[in-house]
Amino acid sequence: MLMRTDPFREFDRLTQRVFNEARPAVMPMDAYREGDEFVIHFDMPGVAAESIDLQVERDVLTVRAERPAPERSEGRETVVSERPTGSFSRQLFLGETLDTDRIRADYDGGVLTVVIPVAEQAKPRRIAVGDGGTRAQIKG
Repeated sequence: MLMRTDPFREFDRLTQRVFNEARPAVMPMDAYREGDEFVIHFDMPGVAAESIDLQVERDVLTVRAERPAPERSEGRETVVSERPTGSFSRQLFLGETLDTDRIRADYDGGVLTVVIPVAEQAKPRRIAVGDGGTRAQIKG
């Protein structure tokens, strides 16, 4: 599985705040393989589950979400505002060895968990070696 990263994420976040750009922010993530599945955790605190959009097109997984800015009210003075608001997006390039038809996703506690199974044809198989005149058989 290949992933695109942005080494200038913090710089972009600061310039976005200074110039008030409406540019999508990147969401942090962790990814690992567990058995026959890839598991990806996206940190998305403060995002409403209904604003999350996942799409797969040509082995590219796109995750989009919105975090609204806090409502301004009279008498409220912002002291610190570090959490980015607005539109978030992330794209992952998935290898051909993943089964994109069986992707599962769950959002709980500000973390979006995406599980992508490894395709059957990509799983390792054992080949039984026959004795003398018997043929070798593939075991799944």
